Amino acid sequence: MPFLAITPGPGWVNSGDTGWQLTAATLVGLQSVPGLAILYAGLMKRKWALNSSLMVLYAFAMTLVVWTLWAYSMSFGKPVPVGAGFLGIPWPVLWSAAEQSQANIPLLNGLIPPIRFPSAALIYFQFVFAAITVIILGGALLGRMSFKAWMLFVPLWITLVYPVGAFMLWGGGWLSQLGAVDYSGGYVIHVAAGISGVVAAAVIGPRLPKDRANGTPSNLIMAIAGGGLLWLGWNGFNGGDPYFASADAAAAVLNTNLCTGTALLAWMFMDVFLTGKVTVTGMISGMIAGLVAITPAAGYVNGFGALAIGVVAGIVPWLTMNRLATVGFLRRIDDTLGVAHTHLVPGAIGGLMTGLLASPGMIVYAATGKDTPVTVTGLVFGNPKQLLVQALALGIILVYDAAATWVVIKLVGLMVPLRMPETELEVGDEAVHGHVAFDLLPLPTEA
Repeated sequence: MPFLAITPGPGWVNSGDTGWQLTAATLVGLQSVPGLAILYAGLMKRKWALNSSLMVLYAFAMTLVVWTLWAYSMSFGKPVPVGAGFLGIPWPVLWSAAEQSQANIPLLNGLIPPIRFPSAALIYFQFVFAAITVIILGGALLGRMSFKAWMLFVPLWITLVYPVGAFMLWGGGWLSQLGAVDYSGGYVIHVAAGISGVVAAAVIGPRLPKDRANGTPSNLIMAIAGGGLLWLGWNGFNGGDPYFASADAAAAVLNTNLCTGTALLAWMFMDVFLTGKVTVTGMISGMIAGLVAITPAAGYVNGFGALAIGVVAGIVPWLTMNRLATVGFLRRIDDTLGVAHTHLVPGAIGGLMTGLLASPGMIVYAATGKDTPVTVTGLVFGNPKQLLVQALALGIILVYDAAATWVVIKLVGLMVPLRMPETELEVGDEAVHGHVAFDLLPLPTEA
């Protein structure tokens, strides 16, 4: 059998950058499957553990199909002729030329650098970001949303809501042209998931009163395992977004872990001194709040900035979850896993504090091949405009995603019931799927 001729790859491919991008994407994928699948299962009541995990698995798979057929191009492709600053043209990216061509993506100041890996790596990397967004959103809807409604909601939301924020901030759209930045998704992912989850939860309505009153987690050790996958998987989340295996990627990873540990400790101290005890759910919530808050800032701030963001991210979301959420009409919105407090609020904190603390000493895209380094300067370092555009971007994402999610959930409700029937709400997984997550029945006596 003759040997196959081996030809070198194109000169623009850098094996280190390509390998890190694929590794980072896999780390982010692990945050969803199995990370959030087992985190949700562990935090939910035993009767909802299986349904919660299956919602994650479905959303991951469906998002991949929608993403490659049209949503990626809507987020990162050529702008539509009308409203060019808001959306790209829907188009599949499954052609061999598209998958193996050199990846290009607009960056902070409109530069399109020679990114040194193929488009397939970028398409997959951005897919896992889109998937985890709708999966996080789903955390607000667990324990009552019908699976059929979820089946319709996921592709519609990924089509009509997610690409607009992604294009405006990451795809060279209007907000990025104004100078707004979001290093790795504080606005595009976490604020979007948080506000969308709140709106959808308000429309669908609450869980059964007894489920809200007694939501005993099914398995806290499983929840810790899922949380641990989130924490370490976040190294790919923030470390992969410079699109190079660079010094800034390394700094972003360090800042991510520093902020997360600080926020976890701050949340824990709030629990100790204001409630008298440390809880597993509290420490996981503090961890997630820190991960989310550093996400828009990871490569723009130095280590002191990461520490400051971590302190605020551990205190303010604790207050909104434990004090504000119990007031007035907010009490009536059943955000099952507190997505508003662990994603929306920390994402907003991180985005605004980027406008305060972004350091010009952090060179973000040092390996672009351009002579001029790309940096962001915040208010503390003499640029008040950055805080203003960060606030504007936050407002735009909140308003658009809230309104668009309301439209999507109402549209789904016209096609199928949004809620499970009462019999399924009472029984849980066994009535919905014919299985239970934990078989606690005694074994039959052997004859």
